[in-house]
Amino acid sequence: MRILLWHVHGGWMEAFVRGDHEYLLPMNAERDAWGLGRGGRPWPENAREVDAAALRDEDVDVLVAQRPEELTAAQELLGRRPGRELPTVYVEHNAPRPDVPQTLHPLADRDELTIAHVTHFNRLFWDTGRTPTTVIEHGVPDPGPLYSGELERLAVVVNEPVRRGRVAGTDLLPAFASAAPLDVFGMRGEALPQYLGLGRERLAVHGDLPTLALHERLAQRRAYVHPMRWTSLGLSLIEAMHLAMPVLVVAATEAVRAVPPEAGAISTDVDDLVRAARRLLRDPEEARRRGAAAREAALARYGLDRFLADWDRLLADVVSGHARRTPERSTA
Repeated sequence: MRILLWHVHGGWMEAFVRGDHEYLLPMNAERDAWGLGRGGRPWPENAREVDAAALRDEDVDVLVAQRPEELTAAQELLGRRPGRELPTVYVEHNAPRPDVPQTLHPLADRDELTIAHVTHFNRLFWDTGRTPTTVIEHGVPDPGPLYSGELERLAVVVNEPVRRGRVAGTDLLPAFASAAPLDVFGMRGEALPQYLGLGRERLAVHGDLPTLALHERLAQRRAYVHPMRWTSLGLSLIEAMHLAMPVLVVAATEAVRAVPPEAGAISTDVDDLVRAARRLLRDPEEARRRGAAAREAALARYGLDRFLADWDRLLADVVSGHARRTPERSTA
């Protein structure tokens, strides 16, 4: 199939564009949020940049949208109404905010399209009315069991930790820094030490690294910390588990389904998590055992092949269902 989609969530796209379809990525001169194209990512050749102005010349089979505004943008670019004249799947990456659990989804009561949630938690908490929904859990390319845990430090991956504050669990980081120095990776974290009042000996900020370099650096740390209070499910957590890192996880949202206790520690009691961190720092063998359990769990639930196969089935169902509803379009 020829799939139109915008480059929005880079981690999710890393997996999605590795299927057998042709992925058309709008590009504009500004390379902004509506024309980023591949964004310099080393993706397969079937993930193709297309000038936004030339999209009407492309025979698009299905739209995979990730922002409500993309339905309007796609109609303007293609001259076809998403859902009515163009098979459409909307991917919901985020947990609802702020009126939980009564948040009405912006695409609620739209029976002409399908919402694909990335977690069961999302589907449980969003009110989507009569819009058909499904869940396709994340999948990530397997980086391999790179874990060495040689550095007695804890790793965190979080984008914009100061702006996101309590949502990202930023305020919990000093508790973990009391057990071991923290290495924080991700975008716009430069102001974090001052924000938390932690010196360089307790917290180091490493910025946004390319994926391969990030995995190598993470795997050197003794354990991975996932302090998020309110997120759908951080892909960096799944990647750390694939690396065979033991994980220390706040038991919120989808994390309680994703992380078995033997993979490290998962709790709503931060003191429990800090005590577990101290144990892993004292006992590298236990850290390795728990990391192996984390990898086993991640491979079983979040493998790339399962993810792509689930998406193939959904896309085939959506396109065939649209053809049955609009036979004149399919005949043409």
